[in-house]
Amino acid sequence: MRIGVIGTGRIGTIHANTLSRHRDVGSLILTDADPGRAQELAHRLGETAAPGVEEIFRWGVDAVVITTATSAHAELIGRAARSGLPVFCEKPIALDLPGTLTAIAEVEAAGTALQMGFQRRFDAGYTGAREAVRSGRLGRLHTVRALTSDQAPPDAAWLPLSGGLYRDTLIHDFDVLRWVTGREVADVYAAGSDAGPRMFREAGDVDTAAALLTLDDGTLATLTATRMNGAGYDVRMELAGERDQIVVGLDDRTPIASTEPTGPPAADKPWTGFLERFGPAYEAELNAFVEVVRGERANPCDGREALQALRIAEACELSRRERRPVHLAEIAGGA
Repeated sequence: MRIGVIGTGRIGTIHANTLSRHRDVGSLILTDADPGRAQELAHRLGETAAPGVEEIFRWGVDAVVITTATSAHAELIGRAARSGLPVFCEKPIALDLPGTLTAIAEVEAAGTALQMGFQRRFDAGYTGAREAVRSGRLGRLHTVRALTSDQAPPDAAWLPLSGGLYRDTLIHDFDVLRWVTGREVADVYAAGSDAGPRMFREAGDVDTAAALLTLDDGTLATLTATRMNGAGYDVRMELAGERDQIVVGLDDRTPIASTEPTGPPAADKPWTGFLERFGPAYEAELNAFVEVVRGERANPCDGREALQALRIAEACELSRRERRPVHLAEIAGGA
């Protein structure tokens, strides 16, 4: 098959490398807002570079992978759907609910596939947690604690385009919380702090956030995120039930030190970022997409799944701004 990759930045390069060596992918056509960047990557991989998006559709491809800036996602998803092409798109579909709903409607009207890039669904740790919860090993689940901590903040220029900490970072935790537990979020109470670098205040964002979520079966989940975790990149999820307790993301590279005399030592080589931590998961989600395109498996994460994660992020933003609990029923896009 021939796949068009739109966007050859950091994550686009990772995906292009994965697809270029996949045995079921014959060739790639790469394009980017910076044509030179696409040309350089194409030359390195032995693939073809296109001058722009028009050529991706005109030259003919069997599927499209979208890794552009978020502002272009919804339009490109719609265009691919109207062309009858299956799409893999990095999260989110859009930074707002109307744009998200419009893109999903186009995909559903066309009857094509849209797989979203929530790579944690393909991580061995989260997969194991899901199996433990669904098998009943934990008994009744009563508490979930999740966190995502970046080692260093992003560029100041990117912050106003990111959608904020809930939509950009914690949205992964929102998605995987639903996926692991099999439950929906009923209501949220969220808070954020912009006490760190001035650039967060200037962007109307926060550098640290926390949220208390109540699931529809009464399970309580606490989620936190920060851009300022100097010890390293830290992503974990703890799940506690009446019979057992487990944790995702605790290994010899977890950037945390114990103060107990007999506690484990600090990591010699802590995780530095999401591409390193989730490398195998990024490859697995693209392998799954190829199987979806070939009709060999069901879509593992469609646009409706991404919509629900965004609705939780929207509820958290509303809660933070208005300093009150928010019921998910207040947020558009529910079933």
